[in-house]
Amino acid sequence: MGLGIAVIALAGATAAAFAFTMGGPEGAAQGDAKLGAPGGAADGAAAAKKAEETWDGKVKVLGDGSTSYTGPQPGQLKPERLKPGEKPPQFVVFSWDGALEGDDHLFSHFRQVARENKAHMTFFLTGIYLLPESKKALYRPPQHNQGSAAISYPTVPHVKGTLEQLRGAWADGDEIGSHFNGHFCGPKGGGDWSPAEWKSEIDQTYSFVKNWKTNTGFTKEAPLPFDPDREVVGGRAPCLEGQKNLLTAIKPYGWRYDASSAGDFQLWPAKQDGIWNFPLQLVPLQGKEVQVLSMDFNFLFNQSGDSTQGDPAKFAGWQAQTRASYLNGFNRVYNGSRAPMFVGNHFEDWNGGIYMKAVEDVMKDVCPRQDVRCVSFRELADWLDAQDPKVLAQLRGLDPAQAPDWASLIK
Repeated sequence: MGLGIAVIALAGATAAAFAFTMGGPEGAAQGDAKLGAPGGAADGAAAAKKAEETWDGKVKVLGDGSTSYTGPQPGQLKPERLKPGEKPPQFVVFSWDGALEGDDHLFSHFRQVARENKAHMTFFLTGIYLLPESKKALYRPPQHNQGSAAISYPTVPHVKGTLEQLRGAWADGDEIGSHFNGHFCGPKGGGDWSPAEWKSEIDQTYSFVKNWKTNTGFTKEAPLPFDPDREVVGGRAPCLEGQKNLLTAIKPYGWRYDASSAGDFQLWPAKQDGIWNFPLQLVPLQGKEVQVLSMDFNFLFNQSGDSTQGDPAKFAGWQAQTRASYLNGFNRVYNGSRAPMFVGNHFEDWNGGIYMKAVEDVMKDVCPRQDVRCVSFRELADWLDAQDPKVLAQLRGLDPAQAPDWASLIK
């Protein structure tokens, strides 16, 4: 396809070398209503307030009161089949691994950025981020000691802050997916887990979300305004490891997609074993004849190696390179095949927070553009399921930079 030499900074190898922390810096055109453009900050805040006010019995409170069913999620896209000759929208999915509201308040900050730019996002929640360290013995990770994790457990304020952001994100129309629990990579990590071990990890993830009141004692807090059994329909494995056995494990849960693979070019998605496969993608690294995975730590790996805090004198140049590289990938498909673009990120301050700033710049640039729909993975799956399978098969045959004759392709 003439896409250049692929440089893949493998997620597992890179992430395993970094300490995932909870710190970090603080971080136009109208959307199309039929595709579920969110109503803005006021609407999202009103929906969150309504959920909090009605949790005491006016809606269906579930289990121990940690979750509830408040009706269909607001602001979701209305998936419509492409009409003959119609060019597909340019979908862009911004997704976040972990989804903790830490001292940096990046979760709440990017929710605001999304609202201002008519965007929905996917937050892959780490289950133990609803479990204070004092209760870590409740977690029994596969192949590891009880209560152990490769990431930090949250403080009590972090748990409460994360719950607040999850309520608001769902009300905004953002998706809550799964990033599982302990973030184990490499030996004895997800790549070594059997389907049964993955199932244990998934069951515990659901349990931490559905029982946070029991686990934390925060009995006076409002529940989450959604039922995770209905709403969680996909996830991303830590370090992108173990997808084969994970796909086997998730089938009984009715998940519709998985975002745990890496290294694909920007092609239209396909299903694998009946599950939509939404991989991180290779985008052209600005100034180099190579491609890089569309996630923050892969840019970091190519810029400062194993160091999360490289030479500050290079931060501005690295930030510009990251932003330009994302736009290289975006422009290639926006002006070409219109294949959906996937961007993954963490709430981290690596290299002075430049990757947060680059992604924010890209969101502000691309989401308001004509025909662009910044959506969640779930919304994208809804749209893909509404299309003619024959049309999707033709779209999957396009080179990313190939702009076809849409009138003859979409019939």
